[in-house]
Amino acid sequence: MPTKTAAMVPLEQGLTARQAAQRLAKDGPNDLPQPPKRGILAVVLDVLKEPMLVLLLVGGGVYFALGSLPEALSLAVFACLSIGITVFQQARSEKVLSALRDLTSPRASVLRDGAVLDIPVREVVVGDTLMLIEGRRIAADGALADGAEVTVDTSLLTGESAPQHLAFGKQNAQVFSGSLVVGGSGLAHVTATGPRSEIGKIGAALAAPNFDAPVLQRQMRRLVWWFAAIGGAVSLAVVLLQLFLRGSDPLAALLAGIAVGMAMLPEEFPMVMAVFLAMGARRMSWVGVLTRRASAIETLGAATVLCSDKTGTMTQNNMQIAAMVLADGRSTAVDGNAPPNFAALALAGSLACPALTFDPMEKAFLQLCPQPKGRLLKTYPFSHALLAMTQVWQIKGTSHAYAKGAPEAIAALCHLPKGALQKDVDAMAAQGLRVLAVAVAKAPPDLPQKMTGFDFAFVGLVGLADPLRKGVAGAVKIATGAGIRVVMITGDHPATARTIAAQAGLAAGDVLTGETLKGLSDKQLSKAVKTAQIFARITPLDKLRIVQALRANGEIVAMTGDGVNDAPSLRTAHIGIAMGGRGTDVAREAAQIVLLDDDFGAIITTITLGRRIYANLRHAMSFILAVHVPIAGLALLPLLTGAPLLFGPIHIALLEMIIDPVSAFVFEAEKSSPDQMRAPPRPANEALLSPKTARASLLQGLFAFLASAGVYEAALRAGLPDGEIRALTFVSLVCAIAALIFVNRASTRGFWAGFLRPNRTLFVVLGVLGSIIGLVMAFAPARALLGFELSSGLWMAVPAAAFAAVYVFGQWARPAPLAKRRVANTDQGFARKGGAK
Repeated sequence: MPTKTAAMVPLEQGLTARQAAQRLAKDGPNDLPQPPKRGILAVVLDVLKEPMLVLLLVGGGVYFALGSLPEALSLAVFACLSIGITVFQQARSEKVLSALRDLTSPRASVLRDGAVLDIPVREVVVGDTLMLIEGRRIAADGALADGAEVTVDTSLLTGESAPQHLAFGKQNAQVFSGSLVVGGSGLAHVTATGPRSEIGKIGAALAAPNFDAPVLQRQMRRLVWWFAAIGGAVSLAVVLLQLFLRGSDPLAALLAGIAVGMAMLPEEFPMVMAVFLAMGARRMSWVGVLTRRASAIETLGAATVLCSDKTGTMTQNNMQIAAMVLADGRSTAVDGNAPPNFAALALAGSLACPALTFDPMEKAFLQLCPQPKGRLLKTYPFSHALLAMTQVWQIKGTSHAYAKGAPEAIAALCHLPKGALQKDVDAMAAQGLRVLAVAVAKAPPDLPQKMTGFDFAFVGLVGLADPLRKGVAGAVKIATGAGIRVVMITGDHPATARTIAAQAGLAAGDVLTGETLKGLSDKQLSKAVKTAQIFARITPLDKLRIVQALRANGEIVAMTGDGVNDAPSLRTAHIGIAMGGRGTDVAREAAQIVLLDDDFGAIITTITLGRRIYANLRHAMSFILAVHVPIAGLALLPLLTGAPLLFGPIHIALLEMIIDPVSAFVFEAEKSSPDQMRAPPRPANEALLSPKTARASLLQGLFAFLASAGVYEAALRAGLPDGEIRALTFVSLVCAIAALIFVNRASTRGFWAGFLRPNRTLFVVLGVLGSIIGLVMAFAPARALLGFELSSGLWMAVPAAAFAAVYVFGQWARPAPLAKRRVANTDQGFARKGGAK
């Protein structure tokens, strides 16, 4: 649905809603050609390349060659199930990512029915009056309207890197879809959309969210092939052992080798990784956070420094003029209306603002004093070289220039002595107000090229209140407890920033201003950022240097940004966070994460989710590694002892059908640990399966193997029939696998946590799997296919004993609780040995 905001001074009526709907139906949406989606056949072909499926198909062929048609058909069914599960998971992930792409699609501002509408770009139609806003990409081809003057980057269309300056009435006053407004503003009448636009004819596509496989996922694929190589070598050794030492039939030896290979191959790794990252991105979208790059999910848990904007991120971005000070020193509080003596100041500030604006400060001026009727002659836009803007108006036959901006910039324009406004500015800033200065000048007939050419007179100061967002102080406390240093970066006065920082609960620290920063070398800045908690009067270029200095110190940096010039710092940070509400298209394209509501609390929620996803992924990987130990061990044990084959490919395939949904969905649905945000950030270079984690997993797997092998050996010694031995060992192994699920759920959380922590998905999956195993044991043809026979008496309780034994002994292989690795708080909010790595 379009977002509607009333225009302060409607310049045109624009199309009516009915006209727009008719043209949209006639011309179609304003979409560019999209690449074709992956079909089911492409997904199936990818699955056929997986080594596990190859083993299943080869095993089925061997069974068929042996004349065992039921076994061959069963493996074929398992192969089809494996393909079906993969296609389902792929389709689910594609659906999630498609929804995220829709959410991250750009928007455009148009005039319709005399009001400004913020609509999806695809709904722009020919004849619309399009607002050209700095930082936004132009949604369609169009002709500049009267008074429009913009600088656009057309490199996406033409390849030319130099921006072009366009103005109404001049040659080539035409804008094109996909171009970026890098300066100025105005209106344009849309002349072409979608495939009829210039970029549509070329067939180019705008930047879209990047969900390519991150580094960790590619590493997992390599790890699987490494396991495949080892498993292949062991399988070959088994085949040779069966052929030359045991004298087995070649096809039977090949079946034994296939069973061992399937048992040793943890092919679930890449599939689980893909599911976790896709579902993790979806979970983040539920809290108003869009993930543009999957690598951000990996990095979130390692963030050590969070650089946050003040305005609109920590504060509500709902500004109201709260105080005024005139040039003669008179001051007043403002509560909705400007007193008569301050009307001239209010009017001058209003006329220094664009009539159509989304800036909350300018909205506050226009709300306090609506602009009178007049003709706008020229606008001198805000720049980081001079923190001010000027508008020249002709009202009732006289022309004046009205300027507003940072007090030091306006003081320079008015040629005031240095520090002349400092006392009043400091007093207002100490109240947490954002302070702007206002000036006015008589405009000459020939307007100067720059605003410095006017003879300005200082009018007064205006203080704007922007309350702290609810929950910011609590979020800062959580971040500090998690070992994340929060620093504030703002263009505001240092005193204003210090007051808001105190309200937010930021730790006491140094205040570094942009002016001071410019005088520091890179080495000096790297030292200064270690203790600086507030950065004030900062420009986007300063932001980039701050990020580079923090990175040089070994920190993992998350940075927020919203403007065109913030793109370099967003790209340089490990985690670039763009503001979705007030952010520009350029900032969103440069960032890895987009916040829909620009809320600081959402950043902390995102980091919490990032830690949760990574922790659950580690538990899933630990489970997968652990569970393949007893499976491989029981596949090898009879071969090494000379006993008949215990498990064939069909049994291994059935076990894989249990492992896949558990590892992919049960662990992904796990809730956050209470200690998750009381532990320090993990080292950025820490492997998902670190040596310590791998040792713990292998030890858990060893316990499961010993329990299952113990059942096998006891049944063998008791002289039970082969069918009963196989069934008892298989069910005991399934129970041992279930115990490993609970062991890894309880990891770092206490002995009983595996059972007490709620997880609806776990009990649904276990219920379904238990029902399947129960049906297999109750259905005689299924037992015959698997070579199972029913047991009786006390033997029926043996699998439950195996479960209990694995769960109890598995506790010894758990990592140290997070609580033992909690952050040591200091006056800077955190302490880490050696810094971030």
